[in-house]
Amino acid sequence: MMSLQYSYAVSANPVSHDGNSLHVLFAGESQTEPLHALGPKIYDYYLLHYIESGHGLFRTEQHTFELSEGSCFLIHPGQLVSYVSDDEHPWRYRWTAFIGQEAQQRVEASGFVSNHSVFTSTKKQSIIPMSIASMQEAFYSKKESAHMVSLGHLYLILAEAQDNLSSQTRLTGTKSQVQRTVKQMILYMSTQFAHPVSIEQMCDSLGYNRAYLSRIFKKETGLSPITYLLKLRIDKSRQLLRERPELSIEQIASSVGLTDALYFSRQFRRFCNLSPSAYRNQTGSHL
Repeated sequence: MMSLQYSYAVSANPVSHDGNSLHVLFAGESQTEPLHALGPKIYDYYLLHYIESGHGLFRTEQHTFELSEGSCFLIHPGQLVSYVSDDEHPWRYRWTAFIGQEAQQRVEASGFVSNHSVFTSTKKQSIIPMSIASMQEAFYSKKESAHMVSLGHLYLILAEAQDNLSSQTRLTGTKSQVQRTVKQMILYMSTQFAHPVSIEQMCDSLGYNRAYLSRIFKKETGLSPITYLLKLRIDKSRQLLRERPELSIEQIASSVGLTDALYFSRQFRRFCNLSPSAYRNQTGSHL
């Protein structure tokens, strides 16, 4: 076995937590000794490790993972865990801890859940070890800006985790991938309806064939993408007709991405059985 020099270094954030919505507590690195072990124990913060080399085991209450170079594991607050380095090829890893009111939301948005706390990076050169090293360097500087620097690197780490965890989901769950794609379509239409966008533009943006997207969208929602987008625009126009009496019908039509006022009026009547003017008069009388 090749002789390894044991090492351990950690640096803490010079800026105190003070209730920040998201806060990195510390960052560190270690070349562990053979059979170096921690736990079973629980932590009151999120603790993320990235393995640069070596082998070892990470255990949660439900699972045991054999992890090596390129693997990353996240310990959740209150989770009983233990981990141990291999006796012949012990881990060299880096780690960072974080906390805050938004921490759980950010973790879940990245794809980390109780059964997805581990992934292996698909990138040839992961940014995670470099980001953790940059956190350490910032903390060593003792500058007030270290807090913002650490948050920037934490977001980069979570972004890479999201890329990896979403690719794992694509490989293991076709249904969840379809649902995620439909959610992306709904998000796209919800944020772009005020512009004269088309379904073709949405398909190009998402990188899928129109026929495929139309098929899965109709199956999941019961509506075609064209009908959903039009309904979204009409629903928003109803709100504007009620709340913005100073706007003309033409201005409202334009505000929901329909530049042809006559087409807008025709579609409005189709969904509401009233013209826009009649709808405004009717709802205005009840205010």
